[in-house]
Amino acid sequence: MTNLPPRTRGVIALLEANCTVCMICARECPDWCIHITSHTEVEQQPGSARPRSRNVLDRFAIDYGQCLYCGICVEVCPFDALHWAPEFGYPGTGSIDGEGAVAELVHERDVLSTWVEKVPAPPALDPAAEAAPETAAGTGRRPGSLRGRT
Repeated sequence: MTNLPPRTRGVIALLEANCTVCMICARECPDWCIHITSHTEVEQQPGSARPRSRNVLDRFAIDYGQCLYCGICVEVCPFDALHWAPEFGYPGTGSIDGEGAVAELVHERDVLSTWVEKVPAPPALDPAAEAAPETAAGTGRRPGSLRGRT
């Protein structure tokens, strides 16, 4: 792999296990290049009185012919299902002999999931930074509370 600058945006990788089909990424995408389809399954939980419905992902595709590489989808995903992967030689980029047609720019979830392995680890936390409020000892606040109001 070529040495790329640390902030290089390659492709968007999908961590399928984290996707809850909330559709936030597709709604926030400025050029509508993310295509998601799903269905609902009803399942009975042991010990529960009523069945629970859950969304199941059928299709997650990104059309890189339309993608602006803005990263909004990665930023808005509340479940960390989308990540930047430093892959740059993916199909559809074309070559001198005509390989990699534009039709190959739409990638389904099976391809997007393979790029997760190439997602770099997040940078280490700054050792000089203050501790997060919810982890600071003796605050008397529970994690996520808003200035003690909840």
